Amino acid sequence: MDIANEIAKALTDYTTEVVEEIEEIAEKVAEETVNTLKVTSPQGKRSRYGKGWRSKKDGKGYIIYNATDAGLTHLVEKGHAKRNGGRTKAQNHIQNAEQTAIKDFENKIERAIKR
Repeated sequence: MDIANEIAKALTDYTTEVVEEIEEIAEKVAEETVNTLKVTSPQGKRSRYGKGWRSKKDGKGYIIYNATDAGLTHLVEKGHAKRNGGRTKAQNHIQNAEQTAIKDFENKIERAIKR
């Protein structure tokens, strides 16, 4: 019995399990963030804006985007100039959801590692 091979095999198995668990956590956090954005997005004349949030796996992580009104995300988040003067109020729903998702992801990873 070669102990070095056994240790290498055990580390490989552990690494695979950890990577799979991290991917599951990332997927859950992405889904939760999409649901949060659907609820917290401003509803107005364009009620489809809130319903348009989606997530997709891209390479190593997930991208969360608005499929129906992508061009509005920055305008709603940061505010914009009105046609007849003045500005609209910024509505930081994306930034808030992002910060919550980051904290949630970190907490779930820490709990998974402690197991």
